[in-house]
Amino acid sequence: MIEECSALLPGFNEVGLIPAVATDVASGVVLMLAWMNAEALNKTIETGQAWYWSRSRQRLWHKGATSGQIQQVEKLRIDCDQDTVWLKVRVAGDGGCCHTGRTSCFYRRIVTGSEGPTLQRLSHARPLSR
Repeated sequence: MIEECSALLPGFNEVGLIPAVATDVASGVVLMLAWMNAEALNKTIETGQAWYWSRSRQRLWHKGATSGQIQQVEKLRIDCDQDTVWLKVRVAGDGGCCHTGRTSCFYRRIVTGSEGPTLQRLSHARPLSR
């Protein structure tokens, strides 16, 4: 059973990707969700820094290579059926992670009202000063 084995057997989807959730190792805040292919996962394991697969650019992506917000991987986990990766990271630079300039990509919550669901920005989720 994959749930009890000690072999790393990532369950990549039909296009060769696996979701990867990155959280801040100190605060536990969810920073982002990205995708990894086998090469990105291997480079992450080998280098101790986060590598992802950019679906929009169709290429390998070293997180922070251009922004300076390198994600140093402190802990790397995989879920029970090995189809999701969890990275606990320490972010270099200003601590930002999102391309909008915020610490986390999850800076809005869904609220319901008479007009239906809308998005509300979290008060503490302002873009970092650059």
